[in-house]
Amino acid sequence: MSRPHRPGHLREATAKAAAKARHTFRTRLSTGEKSCRKRMATLAVVHDAEPAIRRPHDIIAPPGGRTGHRTVRKGPIARAKWLTASVREDAETVIAAAFDQAEARDPEHHRNWVVLIDGATHQRELIQAEAARRNVTVHVVLDIVHVIEKLWAAARCFHTATDPATEDWVGAKAARILAGDAPGAAHDIRAEADRRHLTDDQRTAADKACRYLESNADFVHYDQALAAGWPIASGAVEGAARHLIADRLDITGSRWTVPGAEAVLTLRTVISNGDFPDYWIFHARQEHERLHPLPDQHIYALQA
Repeated sequence: MSRPHRPGHLREATAKAAAKARHTFRTRLSTGEKSCRKRMATLAVVHDAEPAIRRPHDIIAPPGGRTGHRTVRKGPIARAKWLTASVREDAETVIAAAFDQAEARDPEHHRNWVVLIDGATHQRELIQAEAARRNVTVHVVLDIVHVIEKLWAAARCFHTATDPATEDWVGAKAARILAGDAPGAAHDIRAEADRRHLTDDQRTAADKACRYLESNADFVHYDQALAAGWPIASGAVEGAARHLIADRLDITGSRWTVPGAEAVLTLRTVISNGDFPDYWIFHARQEHERLHPLPDQHIYALQA
């Protein structure tokens, strides 16, 4: 996710885009315009979870809603969460730190490592490269929430914004994808667009959803993930993005420098991970040594 930064603290590509930007109004952005003043923050979450086996209709309600005759099975519950985030380091460094934490929990690689992604090719390639470097098998799963958002966008090609049938359309396609038939769902979407004789512009979102499913075909085997009891949505990451980053760095009117934003993120992750008491003892010891240097101070320990 991206945060507003001061001039001179943007990444090179963003700074170039900001220099070239021409805005319609002086005091605000018009529709579709971007300020080009944000710097991307990279966030990773590592947690443990007991497997929780489910079926597609535990995730998506069948058309017409649930009858209430069957109890919905809950998904895996995240525990022992560990967070890391940075606006200074690149995604490769943050991903490596997450793998360090996972390896500390499972040094012999005996457990199932499940990695949830949002579909970004660069992110996926970095994860796969890091796994190969450490010789660990990871099960990469595309976050189902991103898939459903693509389906809702595709539904607008066939239904109006207020058509109640939209929900059933999305639910039927999502249930089919959850059952392991993403290719069939993509084929049906394209066939419907052909049958309605939609123009290229009218079917843009539908074709985009199909390409999204096809380009991530290896990571949408939700039937296997549900049967194994794995998580299929990155709720832990989305929640962390809100309380770790957005609640502090996204306050109204804020403009951050890289060192300032990085310091705030580091402190908030230390607190979230429960490491602040140990950090504060270390910090106090370092400050004591800085303020009161002695030739033989290495033989003393601060008791506080």
